[in-house]
Amino acid sequence: MSNRTFNLLWTGAQKDLEKLAVNDFEYQAIEAQHDRGEIQGQVFELYLRYLVISNRLEEIYDQIVQPQKRILIRKLLDNCLGRVLELKHDLVVIDMTEFSYNDTVVEKLSLTPLSMEINVPRYFRREREEQLNERKKFMDDILKKIGALDEEVVEEELSELEAIRIIQTHERARQGRLRAQFMKELKILKEKGKPDSSRDKSTTGLNAAMKIQKTWRGYATRRQTRRKKMEEMILIGMVPPPVTSARTAIDELEDLKQFRYKQQKQFQDDYERSLVRVKEEISVKQGAAMTEDIADEIRTWFKEYQKRTGRLPDFPSEEAGGSRHLLSRQGTESEMSRSSVMSSRESKLKGGGKEKLAQKKPGELSLEEGLDKAFKPMQSSFLPEIKCGIEEYTDVWKGKDESQNLRQTYYDDMIYEEKYADVEAELRRIVDEIMRQELELLQIALERDRGGKKLKKSSKKARRSGKKGKKKKDKDLTPDRTTESLFEELVTNGIIKKYPETPIKSYVGDLSYAARSALNPSPGDVRQLIKQYCILPLGSETIRNFGPCIKSLLIAGPKGSGKTSLVHAICTETGSVLFDISPPNIVGKYPGKSGLIMLMHLISKVSRLLQPSVIYFGDAEKPFMKKIPKTDRTDPKRLKKDLPKLVKNIQPEDRIMLIGTSDCPWEADMKLMVQTYQRFIYIPRPDYGALSFAWKELLSHYSGVHRQFDTGAMAKISDGYTIGSVVRCIREVITCKRMLQLRVHPLTHLELINALSALEPVYKEEEEAFLYWWCKTPLGRRRSKQLEKDHEAMMEMENIMLLSLTAGGVGLNLVGANHLFLLDPHWNPQLEAQAQDRIYRVGQTKPVHIWKFICQETVEQKILALQQHKLEIADGVLTGTGNKGSKLTIDDLKSLFGL
Repeated sequence: MSNRTFNLLWTGAQKDLEKLAVNDFEYQAIEAQHDRGEIQGQVFELYLRYLVISNRLEEIYDQIVQPQKRILIRKLLDNCLGRVLELKHDLVVIDMTEFSYNDTVVEKLSLTPLSMEINVPRYFRREREEQLNERKKFMDDILKKIGALDEEVVEEELSELEAIRIIQTHERARQGRLRAQFMKELKILKEKGKPDSSRDKSTTGLNAAMKIQKTWRGYATRRQTRRKKMEEMILIGMVPPPVTSARTAIDELEDLKQFRYKQQKQFQDDYERSLVRVKEEISVKQGAAMTEDIADEIRTWFKEYQKRTGRLPDFPSEEAGGSRHLLSRQGTESEMSRSSVMSSRESKLKGGGKEKLAQKKPGELSLEEGLDKAFKPMQSSFLPEIKCGIEEYTDVWKGKDESQNLRQTYYDDMIYEEKYADVEAELRRIVDEIMRQELELLQIALERDRGGKKLKKSSKKARRSGKKGKKKKDKDLTPDRTTESLFEELVTNGIIKKYPETPIKSYVGDLSYAARSALNPSPGDVRQLIKQYCILPLGSETIRNFGPCIKSLLIAGPKGSGKTSLVHAICTETGSVLFDISPPNIVGKYPGKSGLIMLMHLISKVSRLLQPSVIYFGDAEKPFMKKIPKTDRTDPKRLKKDLPKLVKNIQPEDRIMLIGTSDCPWEADMKLMVQTYQRFIYIPRPDYGALSFAWKELLSHYSGVHRQFDTGAMAKISDGYTIGSVVRCIREVITCKRMLQLRVHPLTHLELINALSALEPVYKEEEEAFLYWWCKTPLGRRRSKQLEKDHEAMMEMENIMLLSLTAGGVGLNLVGANHLFLLDPHWNPQLEAQAQDRIYRVGQTKPVHIWKFICQETVEQKILALQQHKLEIADGVLTGTGNKGSKLTIDDLKSLFGL
């Protein structure tokens, strides 16, 4: 794909983003609503539209090479992803579940499940590749030093003579084997070639030729038929294309991507060098003139102010903007109007940081709000920045003539404008400091001339600064140690772990298509939630600083559900450092109270220095158990009081997260667990669709397995097992030796069934325990209360009574109801009439509605015909007593069944 292609893709994404921003501002302006069903559709539509645009921007940012465009696209990408997370948290509050669905919106937007999954930005790792490689090498060196990592065996290089001798030995052995096989075959042919008197010599050759032709033609026809059938299946999408055929195109595309990555790095380096060069040129050539102009302008303003007011002005501090807020020079306005997203956010944090934190806390605590409270959208921190990005695109890039820049290198004029404003801002700060000193001297001289006293502004400033310094800071227990030494200590003690490279896509599974609920998410839904709660906030500093903050997360599920794999995937996708503080891992390390204090200090300090960081806690239920088994020697309650403190000390701007995993969370005290973990994710046992997808995906990696291998049967048989059990089963069966035999001896279901039978499934009692535990989580309790409230409201609105014809046919007065549904026809029509008279009688004040249900081509049609026949007989007599129609005869019974 060319540069023009990605420019067109960016143009299309910007048009859609402009329309979406308008709709989002309308959503932000709505009043609080009680109808959660209506607002859910609106929020879900915004959520999906932002998600789709984020995926498009991620693809554009990954491949576009122009460095100045990449800065703006990166800002838009981070802010769109942050807005996705904000809307996701709104959906959690509305639906009272971590998983949200709305097929009406999906159909309206014409989306597929594949396009609804958010992509992890590739720049999370690619732009930190050198740093990650250095850290990995440093860790490997430490592990080799302590003997925890096996050193790679370096084979000694052979001389040319030794290599020739080895080749000769093997070649002579090969020729000997071939010679022996040839002589054996020759002997067999001689035995077969002996004359046989019983055969007709004249027809032997002809019969042999015909037999050979018959066999070959049959084989060739069958092979051609199989090939045509497979081509047809591949064409209609019933069978995936061969990996080898698609490999060439994929390799070419990957080569093209690598070429564009090199171009990106080259153009970025040129751009950064040009920034330094242009800034130096402006400082040298125009710095003195700019300084003099700024100083003269400020002095002129001093004189005009004194002439107008009779006194000297108060000069603003640097935090308040300095002379920029006093003067209206064109250069100053242009510099302020070009303020970046981060600079505007920094000013917000300086002026209203407390207000920002106060806005984030209700978003976190919204799960505990009253159920009757109307829903109000959370104020977005990213939408204003998206608007600024759209305006910057419109002013700078929309309609820009790039015909003279086909290679997409940097633009000198844009660099000059940017650096001119930067140099002006730097010089203005220097001149402002000089002007403050001049103003102070002028003030002193003016007071001396008037015989007054000097104003004591400095003491006021000192008192104000003293108040800021009252915040208590944690004492640094290791002030004289470097980050490398602390890192080495934690690696040596096994606290920092080396984890396997596990991409998030290795957690196989698709999004839910049907039978979806909060308690039965598919693996794809879980993977999507892990991306939104963990990977995106840890990978992007912008999202973490200004988006909804989740400091801790508990992943619960049966053994083999992939909890640890998800933790490794989070670390892999974000390049995080993994701190393992599970009870078995820290037993015997840092003993005593002082040792525990030092351990918590090291983890807190190093995790901040090496962000992003993941603090992993396995068997998360054990610190909060009421009674620890006597066989457990790991002292799991050691961190019971320190875990909540550790989470509390994580600041919103820290890219640090505590992630716990548990196989039996119901054994813990839920009140204590809620104090540590903010979110709870339950991974249930997979259903048929997830198992079928897993079997098909995992077996597709083995080329020797037939493409029409029935994975549906294995999904049925493996019902109740986790995907981890499926992975283990396949690895045990398809060994290296078995892979070589797949062409000759195809894989059978019996092999997999025998391996699967040796594993433990998820029993019904365990599944019920998980469901009961989830209902006790904060979100589960709130959802249960809402369901109870909805059920009570429904019962108040509509009361339904279920009765049989015999129980509700005679002697009841049911005039409180005015709707009757006859679901089960009876052969005696008078019994149905009696049931109708229960509501259509004296005392009924409402219109009566009666419905009778008859299924076509069933025995109910025969019953209806019999009822009509009996009613005709009843009309022919004066009374209904003692008539023939009051009893079911043999003839009636025969006609009922069509005999």
